[in-house]
Amino acid sequence: MNRPELTPVDRRIIALAIPAFGALAAEPLYRLVDTAIVGRIGTQELGGVAVAVSILSLVVGGSNFLAYGTTQRVANRLGSSNRVGAADVGVQATWLAAMIGFLAAPLLALLARPLAELLGASDDVLPFAVTYLRISAIGVPFVLVGLAAQGTQRGASDYRSPLVVLVAANIVNATVEVVLVFGFDMGVAGAAWSTVVAQMLAGVALVVLARPHLVAASSIRPMWIEMGPLLSAGRHLLLRVGAMLMVFTGATSLAARIDDATLAAHSIAITMFLFLALTLDALAVPAQTLVAEELGRGGGGAAEVNRRAVRLSLIVGVGLAVLVATTAPLIARVFSDDTDVISRATAALFFLAAIMIPGSLAFATDGSLIGVGDYAFLGRAALGYLVAVIPIATAVVLVPGFGIAGIWTGLLVWMTLRSLVNFRRSRAVLP
Repeated sequence: MNRPELTPVDRRIIALAIPAFGALAAEPLYRLVDTAIVGRIGTQELGGVAVAVSILSLVVGGSNFLAYGTTQRVANRLGSSNRVGAADVGVQATWLAAMIGFLAAPLLALLARPLAELLGASDDVLPFAVTYLRISAIGVPFVLVGLAAQGTQRGASDYRSPLVVLVAANIVNATVEVVLVFGFDMGVAGAAWSTVVAQMLAGVALVVLARPHLVAASSIRPMWIEMGPLLSAGRHLLLRVGAMLMVFTGATSLAARIDDATLAAHSIAITMFLFLALTLDALAVPAQTLVAEELGRGGGGAAEVNRRAVRLSLIVGVGLAVLVATTAPLIARVFSDDTDVISRATAALFFLAAIMIPGSLAFATDGSLIGVGDYAFLGRAALGYLVAVIPIATAVVLVPGFGIAGIWTGLLVWMTLRSLVNFRRSRAVLP
């Protein structure tokens, strides 16, 4: 049987997806390394990091509009040959990211304990969650400014610069973390400090490398008239990301309320999900750029970009499902020596394998819909998916015996709904 040949659109998506994966992997990879290293210290420490990472994910994920909205607007303006307008978008996105970041950081530090308690951290887990969260707050402004810089670079189809910076940052993180955690016996604090150092270096470097895409701007001062459209897009994308992250944060909270072993096992599976999903998102992000570019030129090729992105994503999703299903017991043992944690993590990872298939469709169509600028739909739909899984969460609370299987059944239902609704919407707006 002859293999289907790659089209020019396929080749361009893949060419952008490869560096996109490395760039997207940076933040979760910091946490993946932290989880693996802290998991060797103890179950309570691992649970504390899981709670703190869930809170940080809400903040960073809720600010992803700084990347997504900027990508769409920069690519659209470049598609219509408006280089000054594209540079203006990048400059104002950077200002907005800095404002949000320097407001969020002190709030996270001050509210670390009540936030961790709200997520159900036990007395044994709470001190580690608070320590990790308070230190990690220092890196948040640099992460957000880096998101804005990446949005500018993606919009200009410059995916290589973020990759180089973020690979280097992860090497720094892993090296410094081993020294601080095991060499200086700093435990959870050492894991957090190493990540902060890497995030600070990466944020500064990303802004420096984005400068060529910003020099044409009409002004380097803050301009609310230019921030307005990004804030409007951000409002809908914030609802979308907030609803999505509430699903994951709620799942972590449910796991915390069962027992420490379930929380640690869930932390392993959710960390793997966040990492593997980046492979799918790496195909979705080029769709944002290419769909927006095509619409800037008149829109003729946007539907073809969507079709090719969906096809490529489904192929990758099936491959990931097989990989996770066949290696689930091994993956669990990489992160923990506790037999209770290993057995529960293995079960959750089998659910994760199943999630990869509808997830591949959901991610690809998300990218196309962001490229269209269909932000209002994405926000409303995400809220609907959240409401749909509340009955499953309620059942897990009322019947603790459902355990980690109940939690991950809810996540599977959530992803399946998301994929079906997104697919129908993308067919409607990109016929």
